[in-house]
Amino acid sequence: MIPVDISKEALDEVKNIMANKNIPEGYGLRIGVRGGGGCSVAGMNYILGFDKKKATDKEFKVDGVTIYIEKSHFMYIIGTKVKFVNDNESSGFVFEKV
Repeated sequence: MIPVDISKEALDEVKNIMANKNIPEGYGLRIGVRGGGGCSVAGMNYILGFDKKKATDKEFKVDGVTIYIEKSHFMYIIGTKVKFVNDNESSGFVFEKV
């Protein structure tokens, strides 16, 4: 079971990017966190990008998209929803804690 929920709109946008932005073969979507220092979760920033699988990753398939998540990131991203927003004010991926 994947520890994050990815909306249909986000998956559609990921597929669009992969098809139209020359993402190399063998790359998948990496979801994780980057620390801001200290041990506080409040200092964490979410990351989303395309990458190759690393030895410490767990691999998931969601609607044809390969997703890589570093094992050590699980506790920080469990219960997170990845959405894609495209409205008059902004466009981009959004992470929400559920």
